[in-house]
Amino acid sequence: MKVGYVAIVGQPNVGKSTLLNNLLDFKVAAVTRKPQTTRHQIRGILNGEDHQIIFFDTPGLLEPKYKLQEAMRQAAFRSLKDADLVLFMVAAAEEPDAFDTKLLNEIHDFNSSIILLLNKMDIISKNQVLPVMEYFTQLGTLKSIMPISALKKEGLDSLKEEILSALPEGQPFYDKDQIMDHPERFLVSELIREKIFLRYGEEIPYATTVEIDEFKERKDGKDFIRAIIYVEKASQKGILIGKKGAALKEVGRIARQEIEHLLDRKVFLELWVKVKEKWRQDEKLLREFGYYN
Repeated sequence: MKVGYVAIVGQPNVGKSTLLNNLLDFKVAAVTRKPQTTRHQIRGILNGEDHQIIFFDTPGLLEPKYKLQEAMRQAAFRSLKDADLVLFMVAAAEEPDAFDTKLLNEIHDFNSSIILLLNKMDIISKNQVLPVMEYFTQLGTLKSIMPISALKKEGLDSLKEEILSALPEGQPFYDKDQIMDHPERFLVSELIREKIFLRYGEEIPYATTVEIDEFKERKDGKDFIRAIIYVEKASQKGILIGKKGAALKEVGRIARQEIEHLLDRKVFLELWVKVKEKWRQDEKLLREFGYYN
């Protein structure tokens, strides 16, 4: 039986979470068009008759500007130490730059078993991707290079075969019916945060974090979930809530629908917004919110 850990890493917005969700055929990671939607290391488990692959979806790698980004970077590199294999994703349509090379060298210092994934092949021709492949080939630090489209699920069967060939044999770490190792509370908070990313522009999504304050399962009636959305400024709180609370109610409505689909039961979702000034720069608060382990 093939069993092992696979880390998915790369710059922001290259499609890491989309890849994980489509490999599992189940949504475990928030996905938006905005960069750095993923903030935590998320584990998704792919089970088969002869394999168990544990994927790490990681925050996008960039040069950190504040402590939250430092914590996210640490989470990404921590996954490299635990991984049997690394999938380094780049957008095939974008010209490689010095930062890609720097990242690849840093990753190689932690883990030398690397497959390069050229993602978003559905929007580029094969001829256009040849220079990108040549650029990374000459770096000489890769097990293989694979063109894929995570969104269209193209090349994922071949990728799975390549992953299995690189993993060791062993005994499963998780139950066969387990698809991720995070509790329902975490999934619910990520779904709410995803809806904020989808609905608001500019700084609002990046200045928010979501904490589940109460989660009660009820035999009779709807489950009760109270979530607190933290922002950094009073002005952000006003924008998030909207006129007469309309904007926040819409976030709650679309989040509740997806939460009910995820949990397969009805819920009553209560959202509150509170201000924690400069929380992204406060290491104590970041630890309370679970960004540092």
